[in-house]
Amino acid sequence: MADKRDYYEVLGLKKGATEAEIKKAFRKKAMEFHPDKNPGNKSAEESFKEVNEAYGILSDAKKKDLYDKFGHAGVDPNAGFGAGGAGFGGFSGSGGFASGDFGDIFGDLFGGIFGGSGGARRNGPRKGQDLQKSIRISFNEAAFGVKKKVTLKKTMECPSCHGSGAENGTAKKTCPQCNGRGQVQSQQNTPFGSFTNVGTCPMCHGTGEVIEKPCKQCAGSGRIRKEVTISVDIPAGVDNDSIISLKGQGEPGSNGGPPGDLYVIIGVEPHNLFARSGSDLRLDIPITFDQAALGATIIVPTLTEKVSYKVPPGTQPGTVFRLKGKGVKALRSNRMGDLYVKVNLEVPTKLNGDQKKAVKNMAEKIGEDSYTKKSKFAETVKKLLD
Repeated sequence: MADKRDYYEVLGLKKGATEAEIKKAFRKKAMEFHPDKNPGNKSAEESFKEVNEAYGILSDAKKKDLYDKFGHAGVDPNAGFGAGGAGFGGFSGSGGFASGDFGDIFGDLFGGIFGGSGGARRNGPRKGQDLQKSIRISFNEAAFGVKKKVTLKKTMECPSCHGSGAENGTAKKTCPQCNGRGQVQSQQNTPFGSFTNVGTCPMCHGTGEVIEKPCKQCAGSGRIRKEVTISVDIPAGVDNDSIISLKGQGEPGSNGGPPGDLYVIIGVEPHNLFARSGSDLRLDIPITFDQAALGATIIVPTLTEKVSYKVPPGTQPGTVFRLKGKGVKALRSNRMGDLYVKVNLEVPTKLNGDQKKAVKNMAEKIGEDSYTKKSKFAETVKKLLD
């Protein structure tokens, strides 16, 4: 046993590695040294066998425990511990891999040569498929929350046979081809050993049971397609692309597995006044020259009311004011966003003669000295040109 490398070292792990870590390391090493990827490479072939031997011990809880306590002697069949060796001859010895484990590891890497992925668990409970539904709601519905009804077609348990697939008064029977295992096996000999092919039983399609008299309503599937309407509580604060999960509203599971979930994707219609950024709102309000210059009280709309706001004298175009707490409720929080109001100066157009004269008189009375930014700009340009 002295010439054997530590199994954890072979897989590049530390002692005490978890089952998931061992499996992940094995996948990586097996891909690296697999004969299909290293044709004619004897060193890679030996490393591949060494990796398989290490995994055969560390993936078995009892053998791993003996190895952790006693090292290689703990899993040596000649040492008296009773664990049996790794037995990688053909990778199907009593101490090696169960065919289902081996297929699960390699099914997604090298195809059917090692059996189908997860074949040994085809008869186990499986969760149903998740569903997805998109709906559009108004800006205000997103801000304040709303209850909506969504309609979709989904698979339901057949009401006639209650999901069994068998006609009332009859029952399923054990599949005669696979004897209820849901799988059939075949042996394949290669230059690298004997491999076990594990595939889904073609007669029962992996269920382990066959139906002699199928239900007339569902044709033996145990399920029917039906249009259903589901109520959705949309919370205040949702935004575009928010996703609401409705647990158990997806497709039904199989073999006693739980149903999938329904994911409702929210689309929000734009508002004709407000723009939204998270829980904050933004609003542009036009004001006149006299309001900006002299100051004025303006009416600001919010999502729930109208509020008065005093614009101070000398307000410049593009100035932004904040109205605290006048935004949208934050999702999954009681915090309210703010409303940011931007004032834009509106310049009058299509003036008549009297109006033009009034504007000129105002300009003459105000004078250039009142326009500090304009004066500063003119001075900068003059220096640049000089």
